[in-house]
Amino acid sequence: MKQSEEKVLTGHGEHCDRKSHHSEKVKKNLVTRLNRIEGQIRGIKGLIEKDTYCDDVINQISATQSALNSVAKILLEGHLKGCVMDRLQAGEMEVLDELLVTIQRLMKK
Repeated sequence: MKQSEEKVLTGHGEHCDRKSHHSEKVKKNLVTRLNRIEGQIRGIKGLIEKDTYCDDVINQISATQSALNSVAKILLEGHLKGCVMDRLQAGEMEVLDELLVTIQRLMKK
Protein backbone atom coordinates (compact mmCIF):
# COMPACT_ATOMS: atom_id res chain seq x y z
CA MET A 1 0.00 0.00 0.00
CA LYS A 2 1.44 3.35 -1.02
CA GLN A 3 1.82 5.86 1.81
CA SER A 4 2.02 9.62 1.46
CA GLU A 5 3.85 11.99 3.75
CA GLU A 6 2.37 15.31 4.74
CA LYS A 7 3.13 18.08 7.18
CA VAL A 8 0.08 18.37 9.38
CA LEU A 9 -0.88 21.08 11.82
CA THR A 10 -1.53 19.58 15.23
CA GLY A 11 -4.12 20.94 17.61
CA HIS A 12 -1.33 22.75 19.42
CA GLY A 13 -0.17 24.80 16.41
CA GLU A 14 2.86 22.58 15.82
CA HIS A 15 3.77 20.80 12.60
CA CYS A 16 4.77 17.16 12.57
CA ASP A 17 5.49 14.58 9.89
CA ARG A 18 2.88 11.86 9.70
CA LYS A 19 2.00 9.27 7.08
CA SER A 20 -1.46 8.27 5.97
CA HIS A 21 -2.35 4.65 5.30
CA HIS A 22 -4.86 5.09 2.49
CA SER A 23 -4.69 2.98 -0.62
CA GLU A 24 -4.93 4.65 -3.99
CA LYS A 25 -8.49 3.30 -4.30
CA VAL A 26 -9.55 4.90 -1.00
CA LYS A 27 -7.83 8.19 -1.88
CA LYS A 28 -9.59 8.24 -5.24
CA ASN A 29 -12.93 7.60 -3.50
CA LEU A 30 -12.29 10.42 -1.02
CA VAL A 31 -11.25 12.87 -3.73
CA THR A 32 -14.34 11.98 -5.77
CA ARG A 33 -16.56 12.59 -2.75
CA LEU A 34 -14.81 15.88 -1.96
CA ASN A 35 -15.15 17.04 -5.56
CA ARG A 36 -18.88 16.33 -5.33
CA ILE A 37 -19.07 18.25 -2.04
CA GLU A 38 -17.19 21.14 -3.61
CA GLY A 39 -19.85 21.21 -6.32
CA GLN A 40 -22.57 21.17 -3.68
CA ILE A 41 -20.98 24.17 -1.96
CA ARG A 42 -20.85 26.07 -5.26
CA GLY A 43 -24.50 25.13 -5.78
CA ILE A 44 -25.43 26.50 -2.35
CA LYS A 45 -23.61 29.72 -3.13
CA GLY A 46 -25.58 29.96 -6.37
CA LEU A 47 -28.85 29.38 -4.54
CA ILE A 48 -28.08 32.22 -2.17
CA GLU A 49 -27.10 34.51 -5.04
CA LYS A 50 -30.44 33.70 -6.71
CA ASP A 51 -32.41 34.44 -3.51
CA THR A 52 -33.67 30.86 -3.33
CA TYR A 53 -36.18 30.09 -0.60
CA CYS A 54 -34.30 29.63 2.71
CA ASP A 55 -35.70 26.16 3.46
CA ASP A 56 -34.40 24.87 0.12
CA VAL A 57 -30.93 26.27 0.85
CA ILE A 58 -30.93 24.77 4.34
CA ASN A 59 -31.85 21.36 2.90
CA GLN A 60 -28.89 21.57 0.52
CA ILE A 61 -26.61 22.56 3.40
CA SER A 62 -27.86 19.54 5.37
CA ALA A 63 -27.11 17.22 2.45
CA THR A 64 -23.60 18.69 2.16
CA GLN A 65 -22.96 18.24 5.88
CA SER A 66 -24.07 14.62 5.58
CA ALA A 67 -21.66 14.10 2.69
CA LEU A 68 -18.80 15.60 4.73
CA ASN A 69 -19.70 13.33 7.64
CA SER A 70 -19.41 10.35 5.30
CA VAL A 71 -15.90 11.45 4.32
CA ALA A 72 -15.00 11.85 7.99
CA LYS A 73 -16.27 8.33 8.78
CA ILE A 74 -14.11 6.83 6.03
CA LEU A 75 -11.08 8.76 7.27
CA LEU A 76 -11.75 7.84 10.89
CA GLU A 77 -11.99 4.14 10.03
CA GLY A 78 -8.70 4.28 8.15
CA HIS A 79 -7.12 6.25 10.98
CA LEU A 80 -8.19 3.67 13.56
CA LYS A 81 -7.17 0.65 11.52
CA GLY A 82 -3.89 2.17 10.32
CA CYS A 83 -2.40 5.12 12.17
CA VAL A 84 -3.81 4.45 15.64
CA MET A 85 -3.10 0.72 15.51
CA ASP A 86 0.50 1.31 14.38
CA ARG A 87 1.14 3.88 17.10
CA LEU A 88 -0.38 1.65 19.79
CA GLN A 89 1.78 -1.27 18.65
CA ALA A 90 4.78 1.09 18.90
CA GLY A 91 3.81 1.83 22.51
CA GLU A 92 2.60 5.37 21.83
CA MET A 93 -0.37 5.34 24.19
CA GLU A 94 -0.85 9.14 23.85
CA VAL A 95 -2.51 8.43 20.51
CA LEU A 96 -5.63 7.47 22.48
CA ASP A 97 -5.90 10.99 23.95
CA GLU A 98 -5.39 12.45 20.47
CA LEU A 99 -8.14 10.17 19.13
CA LEU A 100 -10.55 11.18 21.88
CA VAL A 101 -10.03 14.87 21.07
CA THR A 102 -10.63 14.15 17.39
CA ILE A 103 -13.84 12.25 18.11
CA GLN A 104 -15.04 15.05 20.41
CA ARG A 105 -14.46 17.57 17.61
CA LEU A 106 -16.44 15.42 15.18
CA MET A 107 -19.30 15.01 17.62
CA LYS A 108 -19.64 18.80 18.15
CA LYS A 109 -20.78 19.16 14.57
